[in-house]
Amino acid sequence: MLDTFFALPLWVWLTGAAVLALFIVIAGGVIRYISNNAIAIVEKLWSGKGSVESGLIALNGEAGYQPQVLRGGFHFFFPFQYRLHKVPLVTIPQGQIGYVFARDGSPLPATQTLGSNVTADDFQDVAHFLGNGGQKGPQRKILREGTYAINLAQFVILTHDGVYALELERGEQDLFDSMRALLQERMGFEPVVIKDANDSIGIVTIHDGPALPAGQIIAPTVGDDPTKAATFHNNFQDPERFLAAGGCRGRQLQVLVEGTYYINRLFATPERIDKTVVEVGHVGVVVSYTGDDGTDTSGAEYRHGELVERGKRGVWSAPLLPGKYAFNTYAGKVLMVPTTNFILKWDHAATGSHKYDENLAEVSLITRDAFEPTLPLSVVVHIDYRKAPLVVQRFGDIKKLVEQTLDPMVSAYFKNVAQTRTLIQLLQERAEIQRTSGDEMKSKFAQYNLELQEVLIGTPGVGARSGDQIEKILIQLRQRQIADEQVGTYERQAIAAQKERELREMEARAKQQTGITESELSIKIQENQGKANLARSQQEADQTRTLAQAEADRIRLLGEGEAKKVVALANAEAERVTKVGLAEAEAIAKQVDASGGPRYQLSRQIADRFAEALEKSGVDIVPRIAIGGGAGATGAAGGGGNVMQALLSVLLAEKTGEPVKDVAMDRPKGNGAAHAA
Repeated sequence: MLDTFFALPLWVWLTGAAVLALFIVIAGGVIRYISNNAIAIVEKLWSGKGSVESGLIALNGEAGYQPQVLRGGFHFFFPFQYRLHKVPLVTIPQGQIGYVFARDGSPLPATQTLGSNVTADDFQDVAHFLGNGGQKGPQRKILREGTYAINLAQFVILTHDGVYALELERGEQDLFDSMRALLQERMGFEPVVIKDANDSIGIVTIHDGPALPAGQIIAPTVGDDPTKAATFHNNFQDPERFLAAGGCRGRQLQVLVEGTYYINRLFATPERIDKTVVEVGHVGVVVSYTGDDGTDTSGAEYRHGELVERGKRGVWSAPLLPGKYAFNTYAGKVLMVPTTNFILKWDHAATGSHKYDENLAEVSLITRDAFEPTLPLSVVVHIDYRKAPLVVQRFGDIKKLVEQTLDPMVSAYFKNVAQTRTLIQLLQERAEIQRTSGDEMKSKFAQYNLELQEVLIGTPGVGARSGDQIEKILIQLRQRQIADEQVGTYERQAIAAQKERELREMEARAKQQTGITESELSIKIQENQGKANLARSQQEADQTRTLAQAEADRIRLLGEGEAKKVVALANAEAERVTKVGLAEAEAIAKQVDASGGPRYQLSRQIADRFAEALEKSGVDIVPRIAIGGGAGATGAAGGGGNVMQALLSVLLAEKTGEPVKDVAMDRPKGNGAAHAA
């Protein structure tokens, strides 16, 4: 049989050799082709160096998974020594992140969460990674957009679209799927994008690195100086530099503001919160939970706590002014304090938008006349923005200030006021009570660093035990007011009637306006003419008065001259008369002496004057007819006497002072017969 076998023709031997060689090439994997969109992971089935003693990757030619991968093209191998595992290239789409899990490497310390990549940072070179102390487990470094030829026997790549891995054992896929689900829950395959329109910031919590020191709740800011390249982690995007700067695990004081950040979500998880917005009309008082102890800036007289400068632990002395702030609310809180006037309402049915008074109700009163009304109030308050930290340090917040201090103080004040007034006085003297309360409570509010602007008092309401008594009083007051209003109405109606009468008169006057106008014009013309005549008369009177004055002056001057003339003539005449009188006196004196005395001289003068008068008058001295009476002729003459004789005797006796004698006694007796002259 051997002879037959060796006796075969040469072509049979050649054909058999070719078939055997082809079998060896195909079955032994001598020639392999790798497409350009994939790589091949080489598994060495046997080796003269034996198997890998530790780890997964055969770094020294041992049997096992080799660190190098094969790229596209033909590759030649020793038959039956290698097995190739073809896997796709790892592709990270634009704007996404890939996570790396190392199967081999140094074990992680108990305090470390992720593998360090300070020196082992090249995931496409397994030998370099393992030779430089690469650690197994999830890595701190992430993969950005692009395509990578990664040995998937050493590394598992988790992406948004799936898991890139060479399955080594059953159950591994479940582990990787759970890791991928955790990253998807954290939105870890996408960068952190904070948009300005959202008015939000990112609070970062670090899951790797040393723990916080005792007593700290927020990790301080580190590695934020761009000039220090070794420690500038650029907002947690470089974990190794963050840890090199001294960063600690836990919630960070530093926040993320608007921008895009490629952050490993296994290393750090951001939480989005709203920015702190201090509206216009408010300030924000910061109560910081972190930082070093500061120096008290509140002053020696303030005994309600300390104020510290910004960045220190405690209440900051400088409040945040209106604006938007990237404030980490886990590191402190910002209490909004209104700096505009705000109203506190003691009214259970009304609450301000600030909600400070949502627990306030009307003040229950007891008046002097034992009524129990409720009094709604409104108090206008202002807080100086510079004193806002003092208010917060003293009371905690504005609502506590209102409920624990202002409410008891204001209620007690108005209870005291009500006890001094009756219910009607409380109603009628509201303005006075309001003014007085505002003045008196300003000093009380100032003690709490508050400024009281105004107190507004509402209408007292019905208390729980007042029943309808208050309503009855109000009804009486309303009826009284209605009566007063009716009186006012009647008075106004009377005024309206008077005005209506005046209107009618004016309308009638308007109808006669033409005649009235003409008559008024005529009166005006006549008045003007009268004024002209008056002016003319006054002018003529002034002229006459002037002429009369001139004439009077002329007459006065003439009179003065004439008087002087008369005086001169009178003086001359007087001198003449004096001289004549003296001469006559001297003559009379001589005549008297010649007549036998003054009496006889006077009698003679009277007789002369009488004779002269009789001569001038032409009266008969002796009657033409003599009528006599009596007993006879003699009786006629003796009984009646002469009348003229008797008259002359009386006159003479009066002038001379001699008594009148009876004429009949001296008359001679005769017959008294009458005779003709």
